[in-house]
Amino acid sequence: MATIIDGTKVAAAVRERAAAAASELAAHGVRPCLAVVLVGDDPASASYVRMKERDCAEVGIESRDHRLVAETTQEELDALIDSLNDDPSVHGILVQMPLPAHLDAESVIARISPCKDVDGFHPESLGSLVRGLPGFRACTPAGVMEMLGAYGIDPSGMNAVVVGRSTIVGKPMALLLLEANATVTVCHSRTKDLPAVCRGADLLVAAIGRPKMIDASYVKPGAVVVDVGINRTDDGLVGDVDFESVEPIASAITPVPGGVGPMTRAMLVANTVAAASAR
Repeated sequence: MATIIDGTKVAAAVRERAAAAASELAAHGVRPCLAVVLVGDDPASASYVRMKERDCAEVGIESRDHRLVAETTQEELDALIDSLNDDPSVHGILVQMPLPAHLDAESVIARISPCKDVDGFHPESLGSLVRGLPGFRACTPAGVMEMLGAYGIDPSGMNAVVVGRSTIVGKPMALLLLEANATVTVCHSRTKDLPAVCRGADLLVAAIGRPKMIDASYVKPGAVVVDVGINRTDDGLVGDVDFESVEPIASAITPVPGGVGPMTRAMLVANTVAAASAR
């Protein structure tokens, strides 16, 4: 039976450390502040923003909401980001994705000041990761590394396979594992014989957005399996991994829900406190 990696428990520890750091900043007259921008009325995005706001309140971070109508123009959104960049009392800026189709998400990400890029998506943040320099790391991959560390799982020397190559998860995840001295393979829709490649993994990270795609036929017995997927189905939230078939053969596995999801939000508040400290 696999060890269940409890992301909710690890996330609580991250928030506790962030709260202690925020309290120390407050003693010096600085209250970390996260500006949250939500464009449109997507229910999933609105729900996620509410959870992030609760996390901020728990840690002692001020959360400032900026809720814009779906018809907001690129110029209006750009002007808001510019004003937040210029506001010294705002330490982190989060623009909730996805944006309405008429808005240029890449332009928006690049417009956020790198020193306030607590999501870790800015090209400068990614470039710092590539070069091994200090900077904000994308919250989900950083959360995965935090979980592995909390459970004493050292990627050094492991064969790690990341299924998915997005700039939000797959690519930074691969780079963080490489930084931790794993030997990393990144798979995608053109990968030949994906199950065979995955079966070579000591550490398998699934980030593809396909419900329960990774079943036991993809997993080497004793592998560590990290499920980044959050898919809404008629049966509720499920991951990219078929937990029921994989859990009996893995050495450790993250559940959905209660695995990577809480860590993403926890790393966001940790990054916001770090941004306030740096300023």
